Amino acid sequence: MSYRSGGSRPRVTVFSLGGTIASTHQPGSPPAGVVPRLGARELVDSVPRLREVAELETVAFRRTASSDLTLPDVVRLAAEIARRFEAGDAGVVVTQGTDTVEESSFALELLVPGPRPVVVTGAMRDPTLAGPDGPANLLAAVRVAASPQAAGLGTLVVFDDEIHAARFVRKTHTSSTATFRSPSAGPLGWVVEGRVRIAFRAPALRGAPTGVSVRVPPVALLKATLGDDFRLAERLPDLGYAGLVVEALGGGHLPSPAVEPLERLARRMPVVLASRTGGGELLRETYGFPGSERDLLSRGLTPAGFLDGPKARVLLSLLLSAGAGPAAVRDSFEQVNASVFAS
Repeated sequence: MSYRSGGSRPRVTVFSLGGTIASTHQPGSPPAGVVPRLGARELVDSVPRLREVAELETVAFRRTASSDLTLPDVVRLAAEIARRFEAGDAGVVVTQGTDTVEESSFALELLVPGPRPVVVTGAMRDPTLAGPDGPANLLAAVRVAASPQAAGLGTLVVFDDEIHAARFVRKTHTSSTATFRSPSAGPLGWVVEGRVRIAFRAPALRGAPTGVSVRVPPVALLKATLGDDFRLAERLPDLGYAGLVVEALGGGHLPSPAVEPLERLARRMPVVLASRTGGGELLRETYGFPGSERDLLSRGLTPAGFLDGPKARVLLSLLLSAGAGPAAVRDSFEQVNASVFAS
């Protein structure tokens, strides 16, 4: 379903995917938890002030919990967003469940290049609760999507009146409305009194995959723990996996028994090394013990750089979908990392 409001304001399309922001009780049944039922039009109609900000179109793209969203869903959404931009939209807003925002928003940043903003938002409190945050988040997101100041910033996540870059943002709390944080960089800006304020600008990403299809090969994500020997790693090809991301300890370290299994696996598929800490950048040249970052990278693992495990998995999955080989995978990770730093 599509809906347009007239006027000369910037045109913004709101895509709804479901999630808490769209969740209500099912009619005709005793309360047993809320489920995603509302579409983009209902969400927009619940915030009349939106029409003061932009000319709006709405698309109910999915009605699902974010835990059921997939990368093929995001690839299809990215194609729809590209068509909206070709038709002249100034920006796009995507509403979805918060559980996978950090992954889907980063995928959209990789898949939707260009200067016009894609803004992802949602809610931590569903509409049946006192003080739901969805309407305020949606209003702030539309303000950002319609703002010329957001041009060139890539995909953004707007929550609690803060503006975060998709490449840095993480969900950090199970229930707080201030759950979204960017530990490595902080927010790019904020919305105050209806005004969009950008404190600093993140450079455009380079190295994004091209030619991505909806056939996305499975990529595993394994988190290192105390004494883990990664005995599962070498079984991944037999289980149909095409790549692996390892969330290592600290700056990029693993227990020494994990080293040889991962070295053997890296000869069969791309293995990307990230940190499980959630902040900072993977080390490359500091430690030299068996299982250190220097040791692991010398054995063929690809450094994730500033990307955490979930985001590194998104990038590797999309690269494999585009048919990238080992050299292209390594080059893309290098380019993405190099491009986030101001030159």
